[in-house]
Amino acid sequence: MRLLIGLLTITAAFGQDPELRLEPLITGLRNPVDIQSPRDGSGRLFIVEQAGTIRIFANGQLRPGNFLDISARTLRDGECGLLGLAFPPDFARKRHFYVNYTDTNCTNSIVARYRLSGDDNVADPGSEQVVMRLAQPFRNHNGGQLAFGPDGYLYIGWGDGGSGRDPQNHGQNRQSLLGKMLRLDVESDLTQYRIPAGNPFVNTTTTRPEVWALGLRNPWRYSFDRVTGDLWIADVGQNRAEEINFQPASSAGGENYGWRTMEGLQCLFQPCNPADFTLPVHEYTRAQGDVSVTGGYVYRGPVASSLTGTYLYGDFASGRIWGLRRENGRFVNRLLLSSGLAISSFGEDQDGTLYVANHRGTVVRVVPLATRAAVASAVNGASFREGLVPGSAATLFTRGIVTTPGVTAATAIPLPTTLAGVRVRVNGREAPLYAVANVNGSEQVNFQVPFETGAPSAAIVASFEGTETAAYSVPVLAAQPGVFAQGDQAILVRSADNALLTEANPARPGELVYLYAAGLGAVDNPPATGAAPGGLARTRATVNLTVGNRPAEVLFSGLAPGFVGVYQINARLAADVPPGRQALVLAMGAERSEPTFVHIR
Repeated sequence: MRLLIGLLTITAAFGQDPELRLEPLITGLRNPVDIQSPRDGSGRLFIVEQAGTIRIFANGQLRPGNFLDISARTLRDGECGLLGLAFPPDFARKRHFYVNYTDTNCTNSIVARYRLSGDDNVADPGSEQVVMRLAQPFRNHNGGQLAFGPDGYLYIGWGDGGSGRDPQNHGQNRQSLLGKMLRLDVESDLTQYRIPAGNPFVNTTTTRPEVWALGLRNPWRYSFDRVTGDLWIADVGQNRAEEINFQPASSAGGENYGWRTMEGLQCLFQPCNPADFTLPVHEYTRAQGDVSVTGGYVYRGPVASSLTGTYLYGDFASGRIWGLRRENGRFVNRLLLSSGLAISSFGEDQDGTLYVANHRGTVVRVVPLATRAAVASAVNGASFREGLVPGSAATLFTRGIVTTPGVTAATAIPLPTTLAGVRVRVNGREAPLYAVANVNGSEQVNFQVPFETGAPSAAIVASFEGTETAAYSVPVLAAQPGVFAQGDQAILVRSADNALLTEANPARPGELVYLYAAGLGAVDNPPATGAAPGGLARTRATVNLTVGNRPAEVLFSGLAPGFVGVYQINARLAADVPPGRQALVLAMGAERSEPTFVHIR
């Protein structure tokens, strides 16, 4: 069908992200957990130390003494201590700021306002005004960050109160402030906070009016894109997945991010319908030693225009730093580097340069390197998850390889191995190409993984007229289900008339439908690499399909007739699938696709 051909031609366009290096900047710190700029033209960075002190870095050096010392009011113990700092708009005139800390018993979280003394580099520790005090039932999951949004209101990210699996269900309890993102007006009246009139629950009795969003486990660093106003929230997982949540600037609030009913993209407790929640735009599991996400910022710095618009974030345990970028309604993720740091926070200065706090006592500066020909990532052609499945459609993001603007697509089957001078080799084998594209400087190559590609990993080399990248290593997987979609809407087709099913033309319970997928693994009677199947090429492993948490009857799963490297699932929807927007999930054993969504009449 024409729509699927278009998706195979140019599914997304991930920016030409340069490789990064981390430049040592500050040493001699004690457990830094936050980096903030007052944006007052001074060029200063304020470094929050967990034990209760704040230091100033200015003019290339760490100033002696403390900007603020409230170590007598708090205690660094596990996840307790001084955790967050925020400067209000027009700080230079107002001369006050906000901190978030736990008390000495770690039984209460406190948001407080402090004022400067007569010295701009020293705060008055006796000037505390408590803005909010929140009881903590356990010693972990305190959240602790503060951030002023583009609207001038203070956003406070609270964890669920701790222990494991949210035993008191604070995340979904709308009368609790734990497990929530709050939005408060703390500047209009310095004697008490006010509820902004635009908060989503001001006219309800079911939910506290302070709540801006709910269903969070432990939001460890969130930030607003300084250009678009979009909000990015990194939420630490239980033991399955870490997640990145995205709230567009156009949102009126009220999102429910799912915890504890869901962790990442999967249900933990029933009843659970993923369509009832705002799902993360990206998750990663703990399979590679990543166990605790630390949120960062969208890069808007002055150094590398090719990195602009990419959200940088990391993992506290592994030290890996990734870039996540929104393109054409999809989010594409790639590993930028392995830092070896205990990443406790990111920071952004007035110019948009980014910094990383190492909990072991240092701060480094993010420095993009000069662009050179390279493979940036290799992902599933439908889901954009890192990894390759032999025989399946895949996508390569490159830089310095697709140099001609526009899109060049294959016009015949078998697919060619050269398009517009571009070639791709996977473990030395030429890979057939669907299309190559350079759109606004962002490069993409869509290709079929050769059937002969063996596990556990593959070395990918891309080339263009004598320019060749270094080999890029990527995992080779037996299966990695991914559903072709437009945005988060699955491309679901009615079998009777080949009509695309949409909100205006929804599916019916019990109806025969089909969809397209990537990454379903080995098939019987496989065709040659680059060729379409000559007959039925069924998947060897069992494929399960659920829509609205109801199992569909899978009638066929295998390579799609007339396509290369694309799978087709024919199924009958369950007779009792509920009406409305429902989640669609493909599963092969323990491997599951990210939920996409369909509309049911």
